[in-house]
Parts: sequence; structure tokens; C-alpha cells
Amino acid sequence: MSIRHGLLALLAAGPRYGARLRTDFETRTGGTWPLNIGQVYTTLGRLERDGMVVQDGVDAAGRALYALTEAGREELRSWYARPVERAGPPRDELAIKLVMAVGADGVDVREVVEAQRRHVARALHDHVRQRDEALSRTPEHPQEMARLLVLEQLVLHAEAEVRWLDHCEARLLRFTREGEPPAGGQPGP
Repeated sequence: MSIRHGLLALLAAGPRYGARLRTDFETRTGGTWPLNIGQVYTTLGRLERDGMVVQDGVDAAGRALYALTEAGREELRSWYARPVERAGPPRDELAIKLVMAVGADGVDVREVVEAQRRHVARALHDHVRQRDEALSRTPEHPQEMARLLVLEQLVLHAEAEVRWLDHCEARLLRFTREGEPPAGGQPGP
């Protein structure tokens, strides 16, 4: 997740202080990706160092305001224009857990799959409920539409994970029926 670019996007609407950026980011993303305030200020410091933002006075409460520079605006335009790279697969704890469970002593990988399926089913149910609540209201503000988009992504990701778990279970069942491969890891004839 690009905190850097998310903060630049929020600053495009005008100067803000760090805690407001944090609140606006969490509101815009529907609270899906909470930010640590230290992370916000660290990122602002790097953006300032890189010439993307400048401190632009203080508000009535004495909080430092940050504003985009022209270099920051150009970086933001560039970010919006380029696709998100999916070159290398991200490390996925579930995939790592499953591959480690296969053949591990005392671990029934099917139980690992089933425990995850129950967890994802609960999360999917919750995401669908939240999405349906959001759809029942006509989005009147960009933040509401943004939250709806995030909820729809969560629903689709959970559905994909359930399908992948179904696939894993079917493959493990076939593997079990065919017997374990002989030494050397090669399946028999």
C-alpha cells in the first residue's frame, strides 16, 4: 500500500496537518487500512526531504500544515497514470502456512484449510453485510463511493480466497487418493 501516494492525493485538496491526514486516509479507505500517526509523520518527513511537500504555516491550534509542491503534484499525476506493478507475488502467510503444513509431522493440512475457510466465510459475510448497507444508501460523497469500492474489493478477495481453498482441498484429496509420491518427490506411474 502506498502511504506516500495516498498522502500526496489527500494533500492535493489543500494543506493539512498530520493527524488530519491520518483521519482522512482512514475515512477514505473505510477504516480498512489504519495508519499509525508515527508512520504519517515519517512519510511526511520523507516527502519533505524529497521535495514533494513543504511545511506551509500552522493552523489555529499551532499544528504544522503540509502542502504539495509542484514536484509533488507531478509525482501524483505520474502515480495515477501508471499501472500498479504485480511483478513479484507478495508473500502470503496463508500460502506459506499451507506449503509448510504439507507433509509436516502431526499437521493435518485439511484442518488448516478448513479453519481458514471458516475464518474467511465469517469475514466474507461481514464484508457483504457492510457492502449491502453501503449500497442501500445512495453514495452522496466521494468518501462514501471510495468506501464502497474498498468493501467490494474485500468481498472479491475473500471470494477468491474461498475458491483457492476449495482448489487446495480438492488437490489434497486427489493427492491422498493417489498416495504419497515415492522418495524423491516424483509421483508414481
